[in-house]
Amino acid sequence: MLIMEKKNIVEEIQEKYELELEKIISEINNLKVTRKSKSRLVLLQFPDGLKPYATAVADYLREKTNAEFLIWFGSCYGACDIPNLNKKLEKEIDLVVQFGHNNLMPNYS
Repeated sequence: MLIMEKKNIVEEIQEKYELELEKIISEINNLKVTRKSKSRLVLLQFPDGLKPYATAVADYLREKTNAEFLIWFGSCYGACDIPNLNKKLEKEIDLVVQFGHNNLMPNYS
């Protein structure tokens, strides 16, 4: 029942926000794994307003990709605010996904 509740939570927030989860799932599944563990490690970064949903989103993505996830619960001040990780952990992470950020440069075409 808990899995169903989390799935419903993900569906609810996808109605409110453009999380592009299918695009993220595709990106994760296409990652080349270079680490010894042979599993993909993805760091998820959320703005404060989406942090309450972070574990539900991570569980949903884990179910769809079989990847491992870390959630950054530190502060987040915009698209240029990349999580400050130690060098060892930085080398282990295959992908950083930042939710709730706009493109850095607007497209005026």
